[in-house]
Amino acid sequence: MKKLTLFFLCSFLALYADNLIKPIPNDFTTVTDKVMLGKKLFLDPRLSQDNSISCASCHDLNYGGADSVAFSFGVNGQTGIINSPTVFNAVYNIAQFWDGRAKGLKEQVISPITNHIEMASNEKEIISKLLKDPYYVKKFHKLYKDGITLENISDAIAAFEQRLITPNARFDLFLKGNTAALSTDEKDGYALFKNLGCISCHNGVNIGSNMFQKFGVFTEHNASDTNLGRYNVTHNERDKYYFKVPTLRNIEKTAPYFHDGSAATLEDAVKKMGYYQLGQKLSDEEVRKLTQFLKTLNGDTPNIVFKEEQ
Repeated sequence: MKKLTLFFLCSFLALYADNLIKPIPNDFTTVTDKVMLGKKLFLDPRLSQDNSISCASCHDLNYGGADSVAFSFGVNGQTGIINSPTVFNAVYNIAQFWDGRAKGLKEQVISPITNHIEMASNEKEIISKLLKDPYYVKKFHKLYKDGITLENISDAIAAFEQRLITPNARFDLFLKGNTAALSTDEKDGYALFKNLGCISCHNGVNIGSNMFQKFGVFTEHNASDTNLGRYNVTHNERDKYYFKVPTLRNIEKTAPYFHDGSAATLEDAVKKMGYYQLGQKLSDEEVRKLTQFLKTLNGDTPNIVFKEEQ
């Protein structure tokens, strides 16, 4: 029954697929004092208890906005319990974190700062540190009536993260009408992406991150997985093992993959997605072409990453 349903779904989607994905708008050029303050805070390890971990430690701006290990390290060398998702294009996410427990970027910022495994700090400690820095004192009092607070820190970091947009991927150029932007193999990969049904979950501007889906639609992925995903938020039985569908933008640069970091390479991730999510054993040629297509989703590194404060 599942395979029959998938067949009809894929047939329907193949007809309308070209309308399901939109290119990233190229209009995030305004850089304000708040954005630059947020960038400095994002890179500042003083937000952690022992001054060793910054937001950028787990969301490397030079590594696709993600981390290169399955689980990131927090204070005192503690290991996290879930893979760090990319912060690039996170402004387009339906919610933040794999389980969607934060509605927006501002709400998301506070969790890792106060999480005992990650940055393990608190408002009192952070404010005490930042009040000793004339830069922060000046900037916060200029931008916020109440100066340095955890609320304002999260607001500034969120303003910075909103500018972490990666436009001008070759696939975006293709969507805008430049058919020469993709090779024949890449176009074949896109056709497979549509016809197999990948696009049923990976769509929208972010090519994902706009819905929750069960990990293991056709075959249970990992019976020993203790992370119950969306269930952790809703406590609804039907939400067990549902996770936010990850964005595929810049996917080549964000290995390892999945919430548990269990796929080391992009090819491995494609094979597993075919098997667990689509009920398909993909051929080596299909995997190759799908992977070639996915590599066209690399966009420009956000300009704000390189911008220095004047």
